[in-house]
Amino acid sequence: MKSYRIINLFVAFSLVFIFSIVNCSQPTGNNSISLKGSWRFRTDPQDIGIAQKWYLQKLKETVHLPGSMLENNKGDDPTLKTKWTGSLYDSSWYFRPDMETYRQKENLKFPFWLTPNKHYVGVAWYSRAVEIPAKWNGQRIELFLERPHWETTVWIDTLQIGMQNSLSTPHRYDLSRIITPGRHIMTIRVDNRIKEINVGPDSHSITDQTQGNWNGIVGEMCLKSISPVSFEDIKLFTNIGEKSVKAEIILNNMLEKDVSAKITLKVKSFNSKEGQTVEPLVREINVTKGKSHVEITYPMGENVRLWDEFNPALYNMTAVLSDESGNTDEREVQFGMRSFSINGTRFEINNRPVFLRGTVENCDFPKTGYPPTDVASWERVFTICKNYGLNHMRFHSWCPPEAAFEAADKSGFYLQVEGPSWANHGVTLGDGLPVDQYIYDETNRIVDAYGNHPSFCMMAYGNEPAGKNQVAYLSKFVKYWKGKDNRRVYTSASIGRSWPLVPESEFIVRSEPRGLPWKDRPESIFDYSDRIEKYTVPYVVHELGQHCVFPDFKEIKKYTGVYKAKNFELFKEELAKYHMGDQAEAFLMSSGKLQVLCYKSEIEAALRTRRLAGIQLLGLNDYSGQGTALVGVLDVF
Repeated sequence: MKSYRIINLFVAFSLVFIFSIVNCSQPTGNNSISLKGSWRFRTDPQDIGIAQKWYLQKLKETVHLPGSMLENNKGDDPTLKTKWTGSLYDSSWYFRPDMETYRQKENLKFPFWLTPNKHYVGVAWYSRAVEIPAKWNGQRIELFLERPHWETTVWIDTLQIGMQNSLSTPHRYDLSRIITPGRHIMTIRVDNRIKEINVGPDSHSITDQTQGNWNGIVGEMCLKSISPVSFEDIKLFTNIGEKSVKAEIILNNMLEKDVSAKITLKVKSFNSKEGQTVEPLVREINVTKGKSHVEITYPMGENVRLWDEFNPALYNMTAVLSDESGNTDEREVQFGMRSFSINGTRFEINNRPVFLRGTVENCDFPKTGYPPTDVASWERVFTICKNYGLNHMRFHSWCPPEAAFEAADKSGFYLQVEGPSWANHGVTLGDGLPVDQYIYDETNRIVDAYGNHPSFCMMAYGNEPAGKNQVAYLSKFVKYWKGKDNRRVYTSASIGRSWPLVPESEFIVRSEPRGLPWKDRPESIFDYSDRIEKYTVPYVVHELGQHCVFPDFKEIKKYTGVYKAKNFELFKEELAKYHMGDQAEAFLMSSGKLQVLCYKSEIEAALRTRRLAGIQLLGLNDYSGQGTALVGVLDVF
């Protein structure tokens, strides 16, 4: 009897399990179908899936998306032969006799960075069934994948749709003339290898030094039904002097004829104590076939609220496009009325001087291995930063997702966003490699996706490039962006003091004005004026600080996600081996006190420095890579 019950339970469980996998997605609303849930899955380490037409096959494993292979416990166990994405600045661990115990399979402990539970660099396939409603017939249909890592190729049934490779923005596929009402199989091939486009193995967009080179798709995943006459893009350019905002709109008409339509714009504040609703504006237009461009200047009224760190006043613009056939498309765009400009050697927010008090965000998120895509998580990050007196953040060789910009808007934070590249350590910039064009493509995608956010104030190509032609390349890059979009200011790269300067840069992020006068006794009058006196543009200190602290071994238990602090375990065991384990807490507290004093001294010297425009700490929190750089007064959590 007991065996029959077990069999019955097994059959019931199996039916539920199979149903949960093959059940087609259903609309979550009138205009979207969520793709979150179970997907069929298979790794393709030999890259044979396209040749063998795996998009026609029923993949045998399952994973949950959104998520990474790591989160689904897929991949290989790390070994001595694991090919990491990142530079090993000291490889002696691999052959030092005293490290032999940590090279054993059952006790593998790398000192370089955090250790993932699993590791995989290569191709992985994901597939599932989708059901397209009959009412979507004739609509524009888009596949939206918020943050894949890295390259995606999409099939609908047997038809290959295309490939996209952004590391910074959503992958969006137009399925309008391909997918029909009814059941279809969607297959997505994700490839996280460095191939023709090499952004640099230490770029924080891909490196094992920080977030890790993960394979998967995170954030929002859905199919969207959009009117055949719709908004393709809306860019908002604010003018605080004229108290207006100019909307540069691209329309997409997939009908076979021109249509008469009207655009209605309505603006309303949503986070100010005194709300403001601006009179709607209606524009009658003729929408030609294909794509067309419309510009509308919207007066904001006399009582317009300006956005800054102290009063981050925000507005929502609701744009409605309705045509003569009854098709309607509606978009909502968050923006703030502000100017971020340069006056001599100072930055100005709304024509008032601002000193940037910043930290470097290196994409250290050890519980997931990728940046959060929800606003609440980023609000927590910016709140902590503000509690420590900061108003600025630099994203080191990567760009955060939409949620970070929304949270920074609400928090009043000034962001420096970078392309996803540290073109060094095996790759160069400006020498005709594919990365040269990729930087232009990627920064254009970044500005298209996030450019309306008032927090997006500064942009650079990325970090510390190599290449004999880097200056010529970056000169053209800065000139290109200065002429294309005036909503932020631009520099070439964030660099150390040995890197060449690019004269076209509107501001400098460089490391000359940092460090302590170690030959002198501690005092409170020195500054860095003599190091920056010759510069005529705003100068921001690159990666100020870098003062390390002894590991906090109590932190080990916090690593409950996909990364483990095996490096901390190694350090702890080594200390115990030399009979000093009981002194760990004393070492932590003593080194921590010295660290804080060093940061305090450098920050105060920077604040005393005439004509200095800002600082970027390395950092407020720890950096997991480069041999474990515990440079933060806070841990990564």
